[in-house]
Amino acid sequence: MDTDRPAPYRAVLDEVAPRLRRLRTQRGLTLAALSEETGISKSTLSRLESGQRRPSLELLLPLAAAYHVPLDDLVGAPEVGDPRVRLTPRPLVHGGTVVPLTRTPGPLQAYKMLIPHRGTEPDLRTHEGYEWLYVLDGRLRLVLAEHDLILGPGEAAEFDTRLPHWFSSADERSVEVLSLFGRQGERMHVRAKPSG
Repeated sequence: MDTDRPAPYRAVLDEVAPRLRRLRTQRGLTLAALSEETGISKSTLSRLESGQRRPSLELLLPLAAAYHVPLDDLVGAPEVGDPRVRLTPRPLVHGGTVVPLTRTPGPLQAYKMLIPHRGTEPDLRTHEGYEWLYVLDGRLRLVLAEHDLILGPGEAAEFDTRLPHWFSSADERSVEVLSLFGRQGERMHVRAKPSG
C-alpha cells in the first residue's frame, strides 16, 4: 500500500483492482487469454486484480486497449466539471442584448444578439468594419443603403458597415441573431458554396 501518497490518490488506486477484475469477468476472459492479448504475465494480472500490485501506466495502457475503454475508465478518473462557458450578456446601445462569444482578441469577433422591434423608421448608421448576420430565430428587418430586407431563420446577410445600415426585429417579437464582425477588410472565408 502507498502510505506516502495522499488519501484521495490511495482511494482511487484501491478502486482499480476490483474494476479490472469486473471488466475481465464481464468480457468472459480468462487470465491466460488476457495475458496473451496484452503481453502481461498471468501472475502480474492476478496481483493487479487482487490489489497486491500497484497499477502503473505501462500496465494500464495495454489493458485499456484490450478492453476498448479509455484509460480514465480504468482508473475511475473524476468527471470533468461543467464544460459550458458562461458569458455575460450586455445591453445593446439601441435596445436589445448582446452576448460576446469570442473570448480572445482577434480580427473577427462573434456575438449572439437578441434584437427587439425598434420601430418602423430606420435610424441608419455607418462605421468601419464588415458584418455577417445569421438569423437563428424570429424575423430580422435589415435596411442596407437602398435595400429593405426581411430575413427569416437560416438566412444570412453580409455587408460592409461603411454602407448606411439599420436592423430591427421585423415584428413585435425579438429576433435572435448570430453576428460575426470584423475590422475593415476582414471578411468571412467561405470554403464551400451551397449546391443549387
